[in-house]
Amino acid sequence: MKIGIAADHAGQQLKASLEEHLRAKGHDVRSFGPEPDPDDDYPLIARVLGEALVRGEFQRGIFCCGSGIGPAVALNKMAGVRAAVVDNEWSARDAVSHVDVNVLTLGERVIGDELAKSVVDAYLSATPEGGRHERRRKQIEDLEPRTKTTADGMAGARRGI
Repeated sequence: MKIGIAADHAGQQLKASLEEHLRAKGHDVRSFGPEPDPDDDYPLIARVLGEALVRGEFQRGIFCCGSGIGPAVALNKMAGVRAAVVDNEWSARDAVSHVDVNVLTLGERVIGDELAKSVVDAYLSATPEGGRHERRRKQIEDLEPRTKTTADGMAGARRGI
């Protein structure tokens, strides 16, 4: 599978461990993100990862940082990206089978290397389920344009437009 992986300064060690793990399993891994710098900004790195995912450059993404929370919030602002912070195998499988999450965010300060590898394996082996989950994914997708329009409208309202 083609996988994009990114990290900010707080997720570099976990990213390196996961890259090695994924390559050893035969995955095609593309790395994103600058050299570690305490002043790097995860939203900018997440944007590059998310844009490449939406363009179809890889099937699934992984973002490593301190907690996983900030990049998940940033990535979920992007149409076509569904990100989740996960720290266990069950949630990793469920995130894909129910919601078709396409970016997993992991916190290096939260999860150890071996558990992270197991979580990533569960995420990559899961497939989206049909039925009610497919219906709900469509409902989530339908929120994207309204959310963008509402946000644009609110910004205009604040500027007096």
